[in-house]
Amino acid sequence: MTTAGLPLDQVRTLLAAVDEGTFEAAAARLHVTPSAVSQRIKALEQRTGRVLLLRSKPVRPTASGEVVVRFGRQLARLEQDAAAEIGMTGAGPTTLSIAVNADSLATWLLPALAEAAGVLDVCFDLHRDDQDHTALLLRQGRVMAAVTSSPEPVQGCSVRPLGRMTYRAYATPAFAARHLAHGALADVLPAAPMVVFDRKDDIQDGFLRRLAPGRPTSGQPRHYVPASESFAAAVAAGLGWGMVPDAQAAPYRAAGALADLAADRPMDVPLYWQQWKLDSPPLAVLAAAVVRAAAGALDQAPVRTRSS
Repeated sequence: MTTAGLPLDQVRTLLAAVDEGTFEAAAARLHVTPSAVSQRIKALEQRTGRVLLLRSKPVRPTASGEVVVRFGRQLARLEQDAAAEIGMTGAGPTTLSIAVNADSLATWLLPALAEAAGVLDVCFDLHRDDQDHTALLLRQGRVMAAVTSSPEPVQGCSVRPLGRMTYRAYATPAFAARHLAHGALADVLPAAPMVVFDRKDDIQDGFLRRLAPGRPTSGQPRHYVPASESFAAAVAAGLGWGMVPDAQAAPYRAAGALADLAADRPMDVPLYWQQWKLDSPPLAVLAAAVVRAAAGALDQAPVRTRSS
C-alpha cells in the first residue's frame, strides 16, 4: 500500500529506526531482520531521491527525513482516530506524544493530562526539554504537540498562547548574607555560585545580562540540577542562587527559606501550545484541557494566535 507515492511499510520502518535508534532495535520492533530494515529505508531514499537518515548511533533523520517522519506520524494519528471512530476492536489506547519543559511538567501540566485521560482512552509519551528547544522536537516529527516558548509556528502546526511563567532570582537568606551583602547586586551576583538546570538552561545567564550588561556570565561555580523540583530544593538548601518559578517558590517563601533578590526584576517566559493542524478529536480534547489548565496557573497576556 502507498500514500502520496510513499510505501507505508517503508515509512513505518523509517519511523521505527528513528524511534529505536538503531536498525537492530527497529528490526526487533517490526519482527524483521536488520537487513530488511536497511533495504526498506534504502528503497525509500531511492524513491524520494533524498538521504533520509544519518547512519549514526543513534540514527538521526536528515531535514528531508524529518518531513517523512512527520508525515508518517500524522498518518498514524489519522489511522488511530479513524479506527476509534468506527469502533474497531483491539485498537488499544491512542498515544499522544508531547514535548514539555520541566517546570511546566512540575507545576501545572499534569492536571490537564489527567483531565484529558479522564475522557479519552489515551497514553501520553512525554518528551522533556527546555522550552526554547521543544519546538525542535515538533519540527523533527518526534512529537505531535509541544509547550514551547516559540510563537513562530512550525510548518504544518498551529499556535495558541498559554500565558507567562514568572521566574524570580532567589537565594536563602544565609546565602545572600555570605555572598551578596558586600556590594550592589549587579556587582556581586555575577560572581556568586548559581544553580542551573542543565547546559541548555539560559535563564540565569539571561537575568545576569539584564542585571549587569556587559559583565561576563561565566566563570562562577555552577551546580547542575536537572530536575525541576530538585532545582528549587537546591536553591532552598543554599547551594546557590537561581531563577525559580513563582509556583515552586511560594512554599519556600512562606517558610522564610527563600528571599527574592530582585523583587523589581521578575523574568516572564511566554509559553505557547503548538500542535499539528490535524482534525484529530483526541488532540483537540487535549489542547482544550491544556489551555484551561494554563489559564488557571499562568499569568495571562494578550498574544496573537498564529498559524503556519
